[in-house]
Amino acid sequence: MKEPNFEVTMNEYLPLRDVVFNTLRQAILRGELKPGERLMEIQLANKLGVSRTPIREAIRKLELEGLVLMIPRRGAEVAEITEQNLRDVLEVREALEELSVKLACEHATQAQIEEMKQAAQVFKESLSGDDVTRIAEADVAFHDAINMATDNQKLIQILNNLREQMYRYRVEYLKNNEVYEQLLEEHEFLIQAVIKHDKAQAKDIICRHIDNQEKAIAEFIRNKKNGRV
Repeated sequence: MKEPNFEVTMNEYLPLRDVVFNTLRQAILRGELKPGERLMEIQLANKLGVSRTPIREAIRKLELEGLVLMIPRRGAEVAEITEQNLRDVLEVREALEELSVKLACEHATQAQIEEMKQAAQVFKESLSGDDVTRIAEADVAFHDAINMATDNQKLIQILNNLREQMYRYRVEYLKNNEVYEQLLEEHEFLIQAVIKHDKAQAKDIICRHIDNQEKAIAEFIRNKKNGRV
């Protein structure tokens, strides 16, 4: 395996396994570990200055997120981004987020609406920089604010689990700054729909929001497959 171009950044507030997981996760999302690249436990452990145990634990978590595949007789490797995987994840996300915005329209308190507005503002401010992972985290926080307003803990739990599988596609989408104005508009429209308790409008906006993402990433995948990016 080619020597990976990243380093572990220790955090006194996190267990070592989480530090290693975050390091490898960011390396995959930034493209420092390429799709199809094998993850050799010993080599990664030597690179990051840790034992093989936190490497092994991190790889298991990355597999749950869909960032890593376990291949028989080969071991772990960085997963490819495919249209089928994209479609599978987004079909589930769209169905769940339709329910989420509907319930948010029914149950959101004034305090929760203010949290949505604040999260939308943080997302807007994040767009002024070039840190795509920061932008992605701000986008996640905005959708989390809507989900928290559903008053349905089981739905929140399922969406949180799906969020991890969705993260890679979200990052790819947000690498294109041409979509930023559209996203800001969609976020504002969602907030207004919740304020007005307009479930039909909220459903239309979230469906368009997710469909736009699917089309953009699918086009990126096809272009990459054909050598155009």
